[in-house]
Amino acid sequence: MHVMRVLRVAILLSSLVYSTAQKGRGFIGKDTGDGTAEVDQETANVLKSGLTTVFLPVLYIIVVVVAIPTNAMAVWVFLFRTKKKHPAAIYMANIALCDLLFVIWIPLKIAYHFRGNDWTFGEGLCKVLVAFFYGNMYCSILFITCLSVQRYWVIAHPLSEQRRNNRVAIIMSLSIWVFIWLSTTPLYLYDQTVKIRNLGITTCHDVSVIHNPTYPLQDVKHAFGYFLFMAVFGFLIPSVVIIVAYTGLLRILGDSPDDQSVGKKRRKSVILIVTVLVTFLVCFVPSNIMLVVHYSLLATGASDNGYGFYITTLCLASLNSCLDPFIYYYISEDFRENVKNTLLCRSSRTVDRMKVSFSSLKYSKKTNTYTSESGQTQTSSC
Repeated sequence: MHVMRVLRVAILLSSLVYSTAQKGRGFIGKDTGDGTAEVDQETANVLKSGLTTVFLPVLYIIVVVVAIPTNAMAVWVFLFRTKKKHPAAIYMANIALCDLLFVIWIPLKIAYHFRGNDWTFGEGLCKVLVAFFYGNMYCSILFITCLSVQRYWVIAHPLSEQRRNNRVAIIMSLSIWVFIWLSTTPLYLYDQTVKIRNLGITTCHDVSVIHNPTYPLQDVKHAFGYFLFMAVFGFLIPSVVIIVAYTGLLRILGDSPDDQSVGKKRRKSVILIVTVLVTFLVCFVPSNIMLVVHYSLLATGASDNGYGFYITTLCLASLNSCLDPFIYYYISEDFRENVKNTLLCRSSRTVDRMKVSFSSLKYSKKTNTYTSESGQTQTSSC
């Protein structure tokens, strides 16, 4: 019921503002009728500025350098080094896979900006890049939401059945991937590239045409309705769920007796909350707010003088691929141990033998030594 009301409001608002859309300025291409568009001087200045041709590609390079090895390592660890699969591991593996599927396309974005925002890779690859960009953002939000709820569930119901939780985690993961696939499908229906005649370049998702008679689906009102829908169901509602989950988590830990195990859980929970909070404040909150503001301004025909900030927030959204590995690292001791063993080139069998060998040693506090069953003595190096 509430979903239908939101959709009706979005459609009604889009219809009301579309009548003035033809008067719009600011980062909207003016259709010339020959398959190209022209932009005003303000738009041209931003497209030629150092913000889009230097700063943004450098930031994307940092994302690639950090995100590809860390997320590739995470996928490897979760798939091949983690023996005991649990709900948190399932959600984290999906986040890592989502990030990896996105960052492998970023080199195209880097080349695009370094070439003066001139897209030379064709319409198809531009659509793929745009779809994976937004798919990654909302996919990460939804899986972080599941991870946060699961963290609350483990603390609130420590005796819950593990197999049932795994089944729920798998069902939720499949549902999220289906939702992302369906929700990004409309992005393939838009012509994402626009040829700018007065600049001699072809932009990718950086310039919107108010109304293209050849492609009616490219009206700004449809884009505004789409991003409003995604902001509500892909960002706002999950954010509320995360806030409720963490509030309940902190309340439960606050009411628990102060002992070593509870203190450890409390520290891990606080680190998780801070990491997720930083990710949302840097990556998701600014980008989703500016997406709605930007397209609402275009739909009402107003000038978007904050376009530079808008395009920067979209770039910052890609930083979630760098921050997500910190969530895996701090929330899972198994992940930390498996990463260390992988970097040291230890196989799982070697680790198991080391554990068995270590467990057979008897430790003496007085002499700081370990004694094996055969009577041999080893000095602790710790």
